[in-house]
Amino acid sequence: MRLAIDSPTTVAETARELVASATTTDPDQHLEQLCVNVIRGLAMDAVQKANSGHPGMPLGIADAACVLWDRFLKHHPADPNWPNRDRFVLSAGHASMLLYSLLHLTGYDLSLDDIKQFRQLQSRTPGHPEYGLTPGVETTTGPLGQGISNAVGMAMAEQVLAARFNQPGYPVVDHMTYAIVSDGDLMEGISYEVASLAGHLQLGKLIVLYDSNHISIDGSTDLTFTENIEQRFAACGWHVIKVNGHNRQEVAWAIEQARQVNNRPSMIVCDTIIGYGSPNRQGTAKSHGEPLGGDEVLLTKEALGLPTDKPFFVPDEVYTHMRRAHAERAGQQQSWESMMLRYREVYPDLAELWDTMQSGQLPDDWSAVLPTWDTDAKAIATRAASGTAINALAKVLPGLLGGSADMNQSNQTLVKGEEAIQAERFDGRNLYYGVREHAMGGIMNGIALHGGLLPYGGTFLVFSDYMRPAIRMAALMSLQVVYVFTHDSIGVGEDGPTHQPIEHVPALRVIPNLFVMRPADATETVQAWRVALERRNGPTALILTRQGLPVLNRNGTAYGRFGPLASAEGVLRGGYVLYSAPEPQAVLIATGSEVALALQAALLLEADGMAVRVVSMPCCELFDQQDQDYRDAVLLPSVTARVAVEAAASFGWQRYVGSQGRIVGIDTFGVSAPGAEVFRYYGLTAERVAATVKDVVHAGG
Repeated sequence: MRLAIDSPTTVAETARELVASATTTDPDQHLEQLCVNVIRGLAMDAVQKANSGHPGMPLGIADAACVLWDRFLKHHPADPNWPNRDRFVLSAGHASMLLYSLLHLTGYDLSLDDIKQFRQLQSRTPGHPEYGLTPGVETTTGPLGQGISNAVGMAMAEQVLAARFNQPGYPVVDHMTYAIVSDGDLMEGISYEVASLAGHLQLGKLIVLYDSNHISIDGSTDLTFTENIEQRFAACGWHVIKVNGHNRQEVAWAIEQARQVNNRPSMIVCDTIIGYGSPNRQGTAKSHGEPLGGDEVLLTKEALGLPTDKPFFVPDEVYTHMRRAHAERAGQQQSWESMMLRYREVYPDLAELWDTMQSGQLPDDWSAVLPTWDTDAKAIATRAASGTAINALAKVLPGLLGGSADMNQSNQTLVKGEEAIQAERFDGRNLYYGVREHAMGGIMNGIALHGGLLPYGGTFLVFSDYMRPAIRMAALMSLQVVYVFTHDSIGVGEDGPTHQPIEHVPALRVIPNLFVMRPADATETVQAWRVALERRNGPTALILTRQGLPVLNRNGTAYGRFGPLASAEGVLRGGYVLYSAPEPQAVLIATGSEVALALQAALLLEADGMAVRVVSMPCCELFDQQDQDYRDAVLLPSVTARVAVEAAASFGWQRYVGSQGRIVGIDTFGVSAPGAEVFRYYGLTAERVAATVKDVVHAGG
């Protein structure tokens, strides 16, 4: 029986129908039912012991989750990083105890003591699943909508790698991506974006189970969420099935059907009861995000047939049943590894490429391809320099994969000579995300999490706001992804304040573990890419200009009275002395297009007999990681006259200029006019910077 909930019945009436359907038609044996109820018991007990958490969803979706993990999921708990494992994403991360229970019962390195430490300090079972902390957790989830976008990215990565490596008789990359999502996930706008793109790309190895329990924190979803999800996903090109989520035979049938569909992603709508089994909480918002309470836990255990005097109860037969597939799953991996041995003999070049891409290591001579520019070259926009670097790097970095949110031409993110990735054609290198910045961010995270590929993605800097939650998740998970943010300042000019980023650079800088790099010219841009590629433990945002910038002369010829400009390799330390008098009276700090402006101001000051140091600071985060001696050698603590120059909000620069310094920035929105005029309008000129330096020096006596 596949039960539709399209009529205006109440949640309670629907719950009674679901219970009756599952009870009267589910032929599963007692042992599988016991396994499901043990999952429910562990979730209840952990939440109750922590006095914090979300018991409702684990109680409700346990049947479907157990079917997926017990009957279908291809994984090997003894080797959580096996490349050809199925990926499982719990997009509704608040149901973390569902995932922890499954990991524990199926044999991952997660003990019952770990379960008992749910939500406690430094435990391996935090409130929401965290990638890199708990074995078997494929991605950090909790912010709703991020998980399903990661799953789409994983499914895309599987298709790309399969197109690259699979040969007749050698399915090197051949796995599914599964996700469990909630009502809340599908309310978030990012779910619309990724569902649309996944349908367009016909990601047939993506299967999403939707826990449709009709309850959110505020109460019934009838308050806000009455759209027809089946029709929405069908319109996006998905294969859609609706089942009773408590009838395990129906769920198994639906998953098997979905696995046979190879030209569409699948959505399995599982109608469930939140808080299933709780006599007084099931079907209500009270079960969503708070413990059931001691008395209600006992009543629920009685209803489920679990002992009430044994918290965290797991009988031996449940362990035996849930872990019986160890040998089978180990055998799956062994078969794959045996196939890979034969593959290495038949396709040695592809096997070597596979090893290189899986390791993520850079070739020894990779940096030799980085482009250089003559100092007499015409002005070059740093977005153009980045595009040149991407095309050079693509020749030696086979895992480099990227594109743009409908701005490939503007962001200069296309790899020339490579095809666009499209449905049934995944052997290209160029991704087209459409106008879906948030989806792009979440999908890039999924690609990085999958392994074997290094994703980059571009848009205008001002639209980084649309993808900020995904950027934060990349930083939280320490993922190596690269953001190509162009049109970086009021230099955008005529497009006006809607497109002129002001607060965006400092706003990105406050995200922990994100490198924000604003290079001064084409040469620094290449070094910024070098930082992004050598960095394995976090994302990097490249902040690039639309307007042309002079290529700074670093060839050893004296710049002013005091010598040449320093090598751009100083970018590798985040900030460096670009030009300096022997005993400077003031320190000028600048980024991006304003570095050239600071150099012009220094020459004006030199002409007036003032000695100045110019510091290029493309990456504050990287500079702050340097030792104190280096930072002092660059900024000179003895020089209190400091001025920072950046065509952005002034927030954050005070820590470098100190109480006696000044900041030349913009703390209001922009205006529409040619870019050069806008710079003059806001006083971002060499003359004003020089005058500000003089004021600071004179004020200091």
